[in-house]
Amino acid sequence: MRAVVLTLFLAFVAPHFNPNEIYEYKYETSLLSGLPEKGLARAGLKLRGKVLISAANEMYMLKLEDAEILEYSGNWPNSSYKRAEKLTSALAKELIFPIKFAYKGGNVKNISVPEGMSNFTTNIFRGILNVIILDIKKTQSVYEMQEAGTQGVCKTLYTLSEHGENPDMIHLSKTRDMTQCQKSVYQSMGLAYTEKCEKCQEFSKNLRSAAIYSYILNRQQDHVQIMNVSVTEVIQFSPFSEAKGEAQMETRQFLSFLKTQKGQITSQAKYLPTGLAYKFSNESLQAPLQLIKTDNLERQINSTLEHLAAFNMEEVHEDAPLKFLELVQLLRFISNETLDMIWQQQYSNARPWILDAIPAIGNDNSLRFIKEKMHDLETTEIIQALMASIQMVTATKQTIKQVEELAARERIQKNPVLREIVYLGYGTMVYKYIAQNADHPQELITPILDRLNSAQGQEKVLYFKALGNAGHPGSLKAIEKSLLNQDSLAAPQPIQVHAEAIMALRNIARRDPKRVQHLALQLYKDTRLHPELRSLACVVLFEARPQISLILSIAASVQTEKNLQVASFTYSHMKSLTRNTIHASVAAACNIAIKILGPKLERLCFRYSRVTYVDSYNSNLMLGAAASAFYFNDVASLLPRSVVAKTSAYFSGVSADVLEVGVRNEGLQEYLMKNPELLENTDRITKMKRAIKALSYLRSQPTSQPLASIYFKLFGQEIAFANFDNTRLIWYGCGSKDLSSTTASLLATEVRRILPSAAGFPLEFSLYTAAVATSHRKSSAAKDFQLPHLLMTKLQLDTKIKPSVALNSFVVMGVNSEKLQASLVLRAKFNSTVPAHVKARLDYNDGNFAIEALPVNVPENIAEVRVETFAVVRNIEDAGSERVTPIIDTQVLRNGLRDTSSSRASSESSMRVSESNKRYCQCGAGLKACIKMKAERALLNKEKILNALVGRYFAALSFRQTDGDVQKLEMELQLGPKAVEKIITRINLDGDSDPKPVLSKLKKILLPSNRTSSSSQSSSSSSLSRTSSKSRSSSSSSSKVSSSSSNSNSSSSSSSSSSRSKSSSSSVSSSSSSNSSRKRSRSSSSSSSSSSSSSSVSSSGSSSSTPRFVTRSSKSSSASSIASLFSGSSSSSSSRASVHVSRNNLLVRDRAPFLTATFRVVRTDKRMQGHQITVYLASDAASLKIVVAALAADNNWRLYADGVVLSQHKAAARITWGSYGRQYDVMITAESGSIELNPAARLRVSWRSLPSAVERYTKIATKKFTFAMVATSETTVDLIWKARTTYKMSLNLPITVPLHNNASFTDDLTVGNLHNMLTRVGAAKCQIKGNLLKTFNNASITTIEPVNCNQLLAKDCTEESKFLVFMKTSPEGYRGINIKVADIDIDINQRRKDIVLAVNGNRIPLSNLPYQHPIDLVRIEKRGDGVVVSASRHGLSEVYFSEDMIEVKVRVADFMRGSICGVCGKANGEVRQEFRSSNGRLSSNGVSYAHSWTLPAESCHDNSECRLRHESVQLQRQVILNGKDSQCFSVEPVLRCLPGCYPVRTTPVTVGHNVGSILSTSRIYESNVDLTEETEAHLACSCNAQCA
Repeated sequence: MRAVVLTLFLAFVAPHFNPNEIYEYKYETSLLSGLPEKGLARAGLKLRGKVLISAANEMYMLKLEDAEILEYSGNWPNSSYKRAEKLTSALAKELIFPIKFAYKGGNVKNISVPEGMSNFTTNIFRGILNVIILDIKKTQSVYEMQEAGTQGVCKTLYTLSEHGENPDMIHLSKTRDMTQCQKSVYQSMGLAYTEKCEKCQEFSKNLRSAAIYSYILNRQQDHVQIMNVSVTEVIQFSPFSEAKGEAQMETRQFLSFLKTQKGQITSQAKYLPTGLAYKFSNESLQAPLQLIKTDNLERQINSTLEHLAAFNMEEVHEDAPLKFLELVQLLRFISNETLDMIWQQQYSNARPWILDAIPAIGNDNSLRFIKEKMHDLETTEIIQALMASIQMVTATKQTIKQVEELAARERIQKNPVLREIVYLGYGTMVYKYIAQNADHPQELITPILDRLNSAQGQEKVLYFKALGNAGHPGSLKAIEKSLLNQDSLAAPQPIQVHAEAIMALRNIARRDPKRVQHLALQLYKDTRLHPELRSLACVVLFEARPQISLILSIAASVQTEKNLQVASFTYSHMKSLTRNTIHASVAAACNIAIKILGPKLERLCFRYSRVTYVDSYNSNLMLGAAASAFYFNDVASLLPRSVVAKTSAYFSGVSADVLEVGVRNEGLQEYLMKNPELLENTDRITKMKRAIKALSYLRSQPTSQPLASIYFKLFGQEIAFANFDNTRLIWYGCGSKDLSSTTASLLATEVRRILPSAAGFPLEFSLYTAAVATSHRKSSAAKDFQLPHLLMTKLQLDTKIKPSVALNSFVVMGVNSEKLQASLVLRAKFNSTVPAHVKARLDYNDGNFAIEALPVNVPENIAEVRVETFAVVRNIEDAGSERVTPIIDTQVLRNGLRDTSSSRASSESSMRVSESNKRYCQCGAGLKACIKMKAERALLNKEKILNALVGRYFAALSFRQTDGDVQKLEMELQLGPKAVEKIITRINLDGDSDPKPVLSKLKKILLPSNRTSSSSQSSSSSSLSRTSSKSRSSSSSSSKVSSSSSNSNSSSSSSSSSSRSKSSSSSVSSSSSSNSSRKRSRSSSSSSSSSSSSSSVSSSGSSSSTPRFVTRSSKSSSASSIASLFSGSSSSSSSRASVHVSRNNLLVRDRAPFLTATFRVVRTDKRMQGHQITVYLASDAASLKIVVAALAADNNWRLYADGVVLSQHKAAARITWGSYGRQYDVMITAESGSIELNPAARLRVSWRSLPSAVERYTKIATKKFTFAMVATSETTVDLIWKARTTYKMSLNLPITVPLHNNASFTDDLTVGNLHNMLTRVGAAKCQIKGNLLKTFNNASITTIEPVNCNQLLAKDCTEESKFLVFMKTSPEGYRGINIKVADIDIDINQRRKDIVLAVNGNRIPLSNLPYQHPIDLVRIEKRGDGVVVSASRHGLSEVYFSEDMIEVKVRVADFMRGSICGVCGKANGEVRQEFRSSNGRLSSNGVSYAHSWTLPAESCHDNSECRLRHESVQLQRQVILNGKDSQCFSVEPVLRCLPGCYPVRTTPVTVGHNVGSILSTSRIYESNVDLTEETEAHLACSCNAQCA
């Protein structure tokens, strides 16, 4: 029966209003914002009245009568609404006239409103009309559809059912999901740089919106009548996942039928058409923080400026950020003419406020003002205003046009910095426009493309960067043309131009990923491109989120990739992306690709390009971060070619590239390598002079080659870049300044989301952050100076400064309209004022530096933070009616905290309230620092993080002077011979006056009567003793050490040490008799201690059977094991090292300190307070002593640090501190040696006692720790450490260190040889030994050298052509070397058993070596049985020629890697492309490759010269191609005799051939290889009579 009734009802589905009747309904709507829990404050409003509807001629009239608005701000649900009298009266004036609309089939159309009706009132009517929309299907009771409404076209579900027992009543409900809309109505600000994060919102959304409409319909004769409507809409937002709490906006609407009456609603007003969808008016101009009635804008702005200038001169007022936001809001309402008038009226004190507020206006007035006032502004002011405006101004076609006009200004074109900012900003404006609009007009990027087409070389970089900022898909063709045009690639354009073109694809990939992926893949697979460009294409590919098929295609390319730079970069990129937790599909695809490739590429060192990626994401907090670093290298230097680091953030369901920094090294390392004197160990004055001289020299050089470049990106937009060359190196000066004050203000954040509610009121979620800072200062200097004059200047500074900052941040959720605001606000306020009075004295000549901090008046809190949440409601008609309610009501909080317990139940609700009040203080230096923290919050569901915001929080930092006698705090540093004059408290280096001084026990050990040695010491201990004996005694020789046994060595070491001890003790006794008496009185105890130590060592040594750790000075060649690193002899070694430390530091006892530093409190009562640091250094710099002592007379705290260099391979240090410096004791020993013939270093730390907190942390019962590092190869080290257990880890080095092949390198690691160390570490070596040649990349070639022909071993292939190295072999088999460096020509030849040396044709006897060229810094010297030529400044580290002609070595400097050519290779690490011949083609084998670098002959008339040339030879056999006989010619050059000559020596070579017609020589070498065959190469020729 019910089904029949429902079927009959569906026959009358259309809602209808009878003509000539007025339908009267009761209407009520309410909106509340807050947290869902009861007992907390909410803010909202209520609108109620009567709705009258009448129909006539298919046009309906709707009128709202007796409307009143009520405000709500209080504890929910206990508080009540309050009528807004003035706002109700103002609204009634607009409700006199009804609105018109068409209503057919339940759909609302053709809405018209009276002329002059505000958008605010019109939207209220739209909310009422939204209620009566019903689209009932005649044949369905449950169905879905996309239905139009006030909030857009959204997904709606209809359900019809019977209503109780009344057959004429039907219940209809519809639910609307506003997250699934075809056309959503909303406005966003500040989100242009973000992207939706699909992964972040996979299981939880930050913003949800849904509504339920419930209808009671009454069936009439031919229609249905709406009797009751109930609407409930909930919009909830959370910055975290929904399970962690959310704030909500709840909207309720009620429409209830009252009666009908005969009549018509009439109106004589003029009507204007409008639509059903919500229409925005001034919501974007109206900040939700305050309502301002704009009755006299000019007066209000002037008043605000005067207030800001008056109350923020010396100190920022805590509410200054809010006042600055008020200024911004007022400026948004005025015209450009009014703004110009205000600018003209204001004085200089208001000028900074206007300039800071102009960018925050956010419309074209900002850019128009900058353009028109450019002649009045300083360059720095223009830069500041432009950079801020570009980020804050809303992107429209008008604002983009303004930026284009700015770029054409003469001042912009002449200033390179302004020009960069404007063009980068233009791209940013285009990016923001296409991010907020569906259309992407091509004309937006036309100005950039036009300038790009007319630019040349380096000029194109700026325009490519601008296109990269724009991210416009229309620029893809221009970029593709620039990169794939063969003429462009062949043109001598800087690589940076092509690099920027590829990097510009990254933002385009966000709009058109498919096309970008195809172009990037094409670039990646183009082997003609530079490896760095191909690596950049790889970056673009993966940032475009490729599918698995594309990733596997890249992996297939890596398998056959010949360039190791590209292979390493791609492999490491895919390997790092396997750890990607945010983009799971990319991680899975990369994981498969890595398994296909295998681990072989993982073994490449850091000489090759790499990628590192890490990320972390918390789904509960919906917070995450990612960081990636791209390391581009070409094996050309220790410094990378380019490094790019990028950080990304994931928050609130979106993602953003927060910061990106890229640094490019152009010529920095080469400059450092060419100036080794900058790294030499000289005095500070000389170092400073050399540095200044180097900078001056650099500024005088041409600007064609920058040293480095850097760029910065913020939120994916490049905001600045710079090339560091001589034009960027500017001397800065400072001078005397009078009283000055600087003020800066900034609207740092304005993120807003505005959307309509079902009732037609605008709802807003927003975040604002504004800051104001001021610095009131008075600074003076003794005289003006510039950096070059610093060495001759005695500088005195006296500065009083009072920096002050206030920062306000607001999070707002609620109703924000032009008439009223009702919202929940979280406000965080930070205020800080830190006054200071500082005096400084700087005297570089005398080495004196002093800083004084004088007392100043400080505020109660120098920094404080307040966070509170409250509900607020206000309306425009009654400025004094603002109602603010803390989220925890004051009465509730007071009642809830009446008890003293930390957690109690409130008397008015079940909510529990918690209060905490904490204070932490620390005193020192006459000051008391305190941190106060206070929190009042509700104890709600702990699982909901958002609930932690419920309450009030306060934190403050304060400083107070607790001692009135304190005058100032002083820090003084004195270097050099005058350091002794600054000593305040003199410390006896032999020991304190305490009865048990720290060093007295050690001195007793030094006495000859107590020195004993054991013949059964361990091998390691003997070795260390021999090292010390050898380095300190001139009587012992290396031959003795190497030939003596272990026991005899020990005896020799003891006697030698005893003799030194005697001389030292006599010196001590002569200086202080009291010290001698103390030594004698304690001799017995010391002797017994020493004996016990010796016996312990002896037993350990005798039981140990493992080989020892061999120091560098030891000549023993026996093998050692890792176990010996941690043998029991460590205690013996430490005890003897302790003796050496004490004995050697006697050398500094009578010396004056070279550094004294004091940190003290200067008092009026002359009492000493603070600490003093004194540093003593022995004359040979082998012993160092640091003494730290308290200055107070009643404070016996000391710290003694003694260090001694026992040899080039061993150093020891001892640190004691505490009461009289003997409470705690640590011994540190460091030494280098070998383990199993591998270079090794060992660090041992042992201690007698440590502070209890440290001992609890270490928990090492043995009280010793050992760490060792063993170089197992030139690229790997083993790290071994032992505390309680032994651990071992292998580590790959980022560079290749020639430890095994270069003994001199490991023998001397002093600072003075730092330049040589860097040169040797990075130098590339090519070696010829017999018939075997090893290239710079360590590839082996069996050489078959042509006779009398010069072969190019190595050449600088850059434009500078700094050096050339040739090798020639005579018919007798003798080798000769020719070296051309700068204007010097060096010949080294062998004549039988002698070496003949000639420089520029002049023979130089070997007995006259070494030879130093006076101008070009070329040195020739004899080394062993050979001759070495060095020209490091020119990139040629050394060329070695042995006397027996067996060996030739060529070393080039590190900065020459990749810039060399010749038989020795390019030194670029690309072993897969090692055999690249002189014509650029990869040769089939080493012999053909070596022959290609032979210099061809031009004539055969000289018997002593070369008679060979390169030819393409024909294959001597028949080849059939496509059924026809074809000829084959070699595509690689083959050595052949000149015409008229015949070969007398030949060798077979394998070369590639091309099958086809005969081509010219130049073209045949460019042909493809069809087959590889063996042919004959000539090595020596004899010519006929005609030629001879």
